[in-house]
Amino acid sequence: MGSTLSDRQAVWAFMLGCCAVTIGVVLHLPMFLMGRSMGYRLSGMPMDMTMIGGMVLIVIGVVVAAYGLLPRNLVAQRAASAHIEIAAPEDAPLSAAHWRLMAVLVVALVIDVMKPASLGFTVPGMVAEYGVPKATVSLVPFFALMGTVVGSVLWGIIADIYGRKASILLSAVMFVGTSICGAMPSLAWNIGMCFMMGAAAGGMLPVTYALLAEMMPNRHRGWSLVLVGGLGAAGGYFAASGLSALLQPIFGWRILWLANLPTGLILLLLGRMIPESAKFLIARGRRAEAEQVMRRFGAVMTTTSEPTAAPRPAIKLKMAGKLWALCIVAIAWGLVNFGLLLWLPADFVARGYSVGVSSGLLAQSALIAFPTIGVAAFLYSQWSTKWALVAMILVTVAGLIGVFHLESVGSGSPVLPVALLIIGSNGIIAILLPYAAESFPLRMRGRTTGLVAACTKGGGLLAQLLSINALVPSMATVAAAITVPAMAGLLLIVRFGRETRGGDLRDLEEAP
Repeated sequence: MGSTLSDRQAVWAFMLGCCAVTIGVVLHLPMFLMGRSMGYRLSGMPMDMTMIGGMVLIVIGVVVAAYGLLPRNLVAQRAASAHIEIAAPEDAPLSAAHWRLMAVLVVALVIDVMKPASLGFTVPGMVAEYGVPKATVSLVPFFALMGTVVGSVLWGIIADIYGRKASILLSAVMFVGTSICGAMPSLAWNIGMCFMMGAAAGGMLPVTYALLAEMMPNRHRGWSLVLVGGLGAAGGYFAASGLSALLQPIFGWRILWLANLPTGLILLLLGRMIPESAKFLIARGRRAEAEQVMRRFGAVMTTTSEPTAAPRPAIKLKMAGKLWALCIVAIAWGLVNFGLLLWLPADFVARGYSVGVSSGLLAQSALIAFPTIGVAAFLYSQWSTKWALVAMILVTVAGLIGVFHLESVGSGSPVLPVALLIIGSNGIIAILLPYAAESFPLRMRGRTTGLVAACTKGGGLLAQLLSINALVPSMATVAAAITVPAMAGLLLIVRFGRETRGGDLRDLEEAP
């Protein structure tokens, strides 16, 4: 991590902060182990001074680590970066460095996605341990999702200040700290820790996309974004369901949060394999290091006389249909990912499945979804960007129809319907943001892509509000209701969507 940690406020502060956070988490483990004879139930147990001291260490450690990573002479850096653009040549070949970067970022996204994906697998255990209605426990995923909304904004700012690689490292430090959620003896503490977990996880995907967009050759950018995003999403859900199936029957639901400790440390170690942003290095005056990174990835630098983010007029009326289409699909995706897929584990348990069997069925569904991510990336890059998105929406609708049939009949295996949901939803989120970025001109690309990303969270917040107010209907009704906006978005994309495969993004400047 030499190039990343050089020219920072204090390398020792970052290292000290990491150690303090890790020690703070370890100090919570005795509390967890004390509940062994009670099935690892800690509800109502008093928090001792060791735990309180551990929490203080975690807070101090995160602050110290953030200070240690803060670049020196920040004002000059931000002024310089406004006039720098980094891009790979259109025809640059993929090198081993590109493939290594994609592999590391897939693992980083798996670790990132498995945190919110674990929420659905912890709800039945929380309901049983705290003795509260499922609507009350729904505050946990609601505040976790609120944290991702905050994180989406926060980490975009942090990535510009700290650099792409350093922001990923700081996110990993926060991941480690939020693992103490597994030792919290009250629901209120769980809610607070899950908000922090969401804030830590919320910005990983935008930062990953920004790093890939800067490093990948233009003609490989689309499929690589789809592949990395899709594998990360499917892998995160598979990791969450797999850990739940293996560990929750033995250690209870809390082990899924304590898993943040080793996975966060793994993410920190993987930081050695992630290159620092060339734009960040040049803005810091470290041109030799930046040129070395650009040679590895075939990138080139250009400078502009004006800042690259000059504001322009609002969205044209002719583009409104296209934006509405993508936003409606994003809301439908949020309802599936943060609603239906989070409610299904508890629904299966209520229908008589054990926690282990329920998690195992969902893990099988996630495993089936893995090969299809490559298919989605192939379709997006080699067939059609517009129709690849349409195809993923249709797969999701097929999964919704399957869940509706399964719940209506009351029998049958949920593996295929849930697999279709995971395949379709992973394909949608892997394609949606790259497609949005390629569908609007530069003057509005950031705003429109950000709005579409916000709508994915908006659908989730709506789903969790239903949970909190105990208004969640049967899964059959939920599946039928989500089908409506999914089909509406599909029809709007067919009408207003633009084919972007093989096109030059500069052509969008004059297009509606």
